[in-house]
Amino acid sequence: MKRIKLTVAYDGTAYCGWQIQPNGITIEEVLNRALSHLTGEEIRLIGASRTDAGVHARGNVAVFDTRSAIPPERFPHAVNPLLPEDIAVVGAEEVSPDWHPRYQPSVKTYEYHILNREFPDPLRRTDSWHVSFPLDIGKMRQAAEYLKGEHDFRSFCSIHTGVKTTVRTVCELDVEKTGEMVVIRIQGNGFLYNMVRIIAGTLVEVGRGFRAPEEVKDILEAQDRNRAGATAPPRGLVLSSIEYRG
Repeated sequence: MKRIKLTVAYDGTAYCGWQIQPNGITIEEVLNRALSHLTGEEIRLIGASRTDAGVHARGNVAVFDTRSAIPPERFPHAVNPLLPEDIAVVGAEEVSPDWHPRYQPSVKTYEYHILNREFPDPLRRTDSWHVSFPLDIGKMRQAAEYLKGEHDFRSFCSIHTGVKTTVRTVCELDVEKTGEMVVIRIQGNGFLYNMVRIIAGTLVEVGRGFRAPEEVKDILEAQDRNRAGATAPPRGLVLSSIEYRG
């Protein structure tokens, strides 16, 4: 028996998120089915990040155990023909039998994409949030500075979260604009439920002039979800990468 680590990319538009659930098809379910067909075994993936419905990924990570003779590095070539076009395995390697993608020290990078122009672009409707009002990128960057470092992000997580602590560390948080596209790039050691989307929604409110940049500091200190901005829609969010340390 060997444990294989996969790096997975997908367009989450047509799926009810990563994790298997009874109300619709998921990324995990499709991958399990394809890998089971390929190996002749009952495969059950363990994923690193349980992305929500409509959220995308370039670098989610998952592991599975197998007795297959397929060399680890050949799994992408073998399984991709069995997958739909909106899911692809882009890397594979063998790891130790006790390696778990959620319990290893890691840094995750997310990107949130905003199409900032007067009219929507139908070709970007599934991978970005259309904001028709002008955004002040300078003020968004000022607001982002208050979120860097270790903080209690209770104000920036869903009220339904069940985690033991809401303290997280944001290593980097940048706001960049190229042409009509604004990208909020955030990197940290872990994220709370809907944390990135709430941060994106709050920064957009700053960019539109509804909030002053320094108000973000007050929101953090309040530890009250109602003080932060609206949750940005899932379609603009991409799990860019997960980098493991050690």
